[in-house]
Amino acid sequence: MALQDTKYKALVDAAMAQGVSNLLVREQDGVLYIDGTTASSAAKQELWDLYETLNPDFRDSDLIMNLSVAEGAEETYVVKSGDNLSKIAKKYPGLTWKDIYEANTGRIKDPDLIQPGWELKIPRK
Repeated sequence: MALQDTKYKALVDAAMAQGVSNLLVREQDGVLYIDGTTASSAAKQELWDLYETLNPDFRDSDLIMNLSVAEGAEETYVVKSGDNLSKIAKKYPGLTWKDIYEANTGRIKDPDLIQPGWELKIPRK
């Protein structure tokens, strides 16, 4: 349980504090797995943001986070400085930058130009 108690302790603590339901944290072969269901897309995003501060370039392959949003919750993402559609899509397994672009054509005119503060719909796959 080295990763759970050291490197990713803040992430596990945040998931518990948010009341992630069906939270399952386990470590196997040097990889920490965090599974559960968040109450909202904002709660899920907070956990991904915290993970990004712990692993800024997503280079470490020692964490697999499989979080779903409770049924009926709306998925949105607030664009941050330095974001692009590809970077955002990496946070949502199974989605591509094009999926996010197509779900937000009313807001995004050029997929290479997104602005911090924009709320983007995240399509479900």
